[in-house]
Formats: sequence, structure tokens, C-alpha cells
Amino acid sequence: MPLEYIALMMVIGFFVLVLTGMPVAFAIAAVGFFFGFIGFDGWLFEILPGRIYGTFTNYTLLAIPLFIFMGVMLDKTRVAERMLEVIGYASGAMPGGMALAVIGVGVLLGAATGIVGAAIVTLTLMALPTLLRRGYSRTVACGTICAAGTLGQIIPPSLVLLVLADTMNLSVGSLFAAALMPGLMLAGMYVLYLLALAWFYSADVPAIDADERASLSRREIVRDLFTAVLPPALLVVAVLGAIIGGIAAPTEAASVGAVGAVLIGIIMRRLSWPVFQDALLSTVRVSAMVFFVLIASQVFALAFRGLDGEFLVEAMFDWVPGGAYGTLLFMLLIIFLLGFFLEWIQITYIAIPLFLPFLLAYPEFSLVWVAILIAMNLQTSFLTPPFGWSLIFMKGVAPPEIRTTEIYRGAVPFVIIQLLAVAVLILFPGIALWLPEVIGW
Repeated sequence: MPLEYIALMMVIGFFVLVLTGMPVAFAIAAVGFFFGFIGFDGWLFEILPGRIYGTFTNYTLLAIPLFIFMGVMLDKTRVAERMLEVIGYASGAMPGGMALAVIGVGVLLGAATGIVGAAIVTLTLMALPTLLRRGYSRTVACGTICAAGTLGQIIPPSLVLLVLADTMNLSVGSLFAAALMPGLMLAGMYVLYLLALAWFYSADVPAIDADERASLSRREIVRDLFTAVLPPALLVVAVLGAIIGGIAAPTEAASVGAVGAVLIGIIMRRLSWPVFQDALLSTVRVSAMVFFVLIASQVFALAFRGLDGEFLVEAMFDWVPGGAYGTLLFMLLIIFLLGFFLEWIQITYIAIPLFLPFLLAYPEFSLVWVAILIAMNLQTSFLTPPFGWSLIFMKGVAPPEIRTTEIYRGAVPFVIIQLLAVAVLILFPGIALWLPEVIGW
């Protein structure tokens, strides 16, 4: 049997295992080893220890657990929850103000954690009961939380961008700089949608009750903005600015962010030893998951290449019409569909290296711009029913009375907005590229 057929069976076998409920990391490694030993007796796996060692000694990837700790610490000390309350009160009598607060906290939380699952779970637990208690439509509340939680995919400092920089051999600083404006643009498009909703359907997004607003004076709200919102916002800006400005490497900036998150918890008197232990354990769990997937993806990649899987991918791209942009759109479509079944880290370490040679064949494409398109595309797939991971994360922690169909209906408008944002970025690459060019990356 030709090796390419075995490679095709390997891909099919992987999706079969995923659909049976097997953890993705185990499925990746299992099919890699199984078909690798069938196709070439496993001799290519002799270089696997070196590949794994290279992954764990990558200095840039050391930033991953540090950024995870930074986000988990802000979550466990309930700093993010306090930010939501304060921004909501600051919105005053405006309909939809609490939903706008969720988007604002989603921007900060996404920048702090960079992990969609953590952001969705955190926002659902702290924001969904608040929105429902204030009379928000269930579909609007669910859609807003899912959309806000996925902003961590594109807003730096993002783990997605860190891993893409490693996979595509790009500068982390250039990707962070390129992602800043598209991420803020997307958040702005969410805000415009919610404002339109407040204008035409204010009953779905009511303002905070007058009696509740009267419980806090304007002076108290301003004070809370300075004490509850400003410190974590300054921490994110400092970490991001240090990386983009070339002052510090991503790992060094992430370590400063981790220490800063601890100091914020101490200053706000929200940090205790049990909270610190919980944050450490959560960081270890998430980091172990990420790096285990990296190891498993090395097994899959070696087996797929040993089975001449690249020829399958090459044949697939040869069928695509439209030249450079046809290739780009086809790649984005494949990544979008893979997002129904896989998490971003598996797609990044399995699919992107296979597509990269075909993108390099078109020098008119900036790889930095392509990387931002990939990140935004992955973000869109997180919200797509029925298998969007953000929707699944929300359903797992939402109250029992929240139906799955309500979550799906709430996500659809934000999916359309994200697709529009991807289209705008394709048509106007300068949105992503002007900042890296200005600062000289």
C-alpha cells in the first residue's frame, strides 16, 4: 500500500478517536505511533527525543506557564470579577452598559490569560448570573460572554501568538504589535453591535436599576475605577509594551507580569495562601496540558512526514484555483473547519507546519499578516455551532436552565462579526502591518 494512503488513514483514524471522546493529546500520539510503526517500522521515531528536548528548552515557550500564572492569579484573587462590577456601574443608566463591561473585561482578561477556556469559564461564572439577574436576554448574555472570552485569541500578549511565532519562525514582538489593532478593532465591532442592540432592542439589554446605581456615588465609582481597574490594566500595558518596544523578551516580560499579578492581589488584600496554592495548581494543570500536546504533536508530525503526508497536502493545494489568494482562503477554510474538532494548539502544531511551505511560495504575502489572519480565524471557529469550544466551555459551567440552543443563537451574530473582521483584515492588511512597521519590527 502506498505510504500516502496510510497517511490518509492516519488522519481519518485521528478524527475517529477524537469523536469517540478520547482526549486529543492521547489521540494524536496514539495514531502517530500506530501508523508510524505500520508504515516505516518506527525508525523515524529515533529522533523524537531530540525534538522533545528542543521543545522543552525553547526559551520563548517558557513564557507560556508564566502568562498562564498571571491570568490565573488575576482570576483566583477575584480581581477580574471586581473589574466587571466597577465598569458596569460606571456605565450608568445606559442600556447595555453591563454587556459593554463584559467586553471590556474580556479584553483585559484575554490579554492577561491568553487561554480561551479559562476566560470563558471565568466570565460565565462571574458575569452570567449578574446579567440574568439584571434582566438581560439569555441569548444576548450568552453570546456576549462567549465573544468576550475568545478575545484572548487575538489580543496580545496571547498564547496563540506565542505558539504561532514559534511554529512560523517569527518574532514574538512583531506578532504582538501586528495583533494589537485587529484585536481592538474586533472588540470595537462587538461594542458597536451591542450599542445598536441597546438602541433598537433595549429590553434585551436593560440598564442597571436606578436604586442600585444610587447606592454608589460618582466619587466612589471613580475611586473604584482607579483601585480596581487601573492596576490590572497598567500591568497588561506594561507587559505588552515591554515586548513590543523591545525592552524585554517575552519570557522576561511574562515573569514581570506574574510577579505583578501577585502584587496586585496583595495590594487589594485578596491574596491568601490557599488562593496562592490554588493558582499554582491551576497553572501546573494548564501548562502540563499545553506541553503534553506539544509532545504528542511531535509524534504525529514525524509519522505524517515519514508517510509522505506532505504529498497529500501538496496535491490538495494544487487543486485550488485563484493563485495566491485562493491558496490563502483555502488554508483559512481548512483551519476554520478543523476548529470544529480541535483546539488551537493542536491545529497550530499539526496543520500550520504543513501549510507553511505553500505560503512561503508567495513572497507577496507577509507571514506576520498571515499569522494574524490564522489567529483571528481560529478565534472564529471557537464560536461556531455546534462544536465551537467556547460554546462547550460555557455550557459546562452555565446554570442548568440555560439551554444549548440559547447559547448557539447568542453566538451567531458574533460569528458574523468575526467573519466580517477577517474579511476586513484580508482587504486591508495595513491594519495589522502598520504598527510593526512604525516601531521597526
